[in-house]
Amino acid sequence: MLNENLRLATITELFERLFFTGFNTLLLGGAEEPVYIPAGLKGGQPDSAGAEKFHRLYFRHDYLSSALHESAHWCIAGAQRREQLDFGYWYSPDGRSAGQQQLFEEAEVKPQALEWMFSVACGQRFLVSADNLVSDQGASAEFTQAVIKQAQSWCGGSQLPPRGRILIQALADQFDCAEPLSQDHYHPGALG
Repeated sequence: MLNENLRLATITELFERLFFTGFNTLLLGGAEEPVYIPAGLKGGQPDSAGAEKFHRLYFRHDYLSSALHESAHWCIAGAQRREQLDFGYWYSPDGRSAGQQQLFEEAEVKPQALEWMFSVACGQRFLVSADNLVSDQGASAEFTQAVIKQAQSWCGGSQLPPRGRILIQALADQFDCAEPLSQDHYHPGALG
């Protein structure tokens, strides 16, 4: 198995190979906070000459899990959302109230389920994330169960986002993962 930095480089190259020509999008690391910046927009992330000519999907620093998570958001976002900064979604930072945390968890079921599927396909450990370290709250049992149910549903034939399916298969081929869409991968005991 490749170390995490080599796997991350492989994943960003694979994303470019799959999606740059058809979707004008690059997956890029090195950001303090993850963000999606559509072509033509300048945002609070590192820009290089000519960068605004293509869509930029930034993940945190050099974290493989962040790259997979941001890829999941991109694979789920429709065409109109992909024209908006950060897909037009709200984000309440770390330290959310219980009510804000519930809204966050509702919005994160599908992205985290798809991230889990990407993780399985490339051999990365996956943890359901509450993304709320300041409050010292972990992911609720309901949220964890919803993520499991969504992943199993997609494996069982429910409509998997098309770009997500393409990326899962490419990751599985690249990292020699047999049957990444088997429901056997997605159960409580499989969570890191």
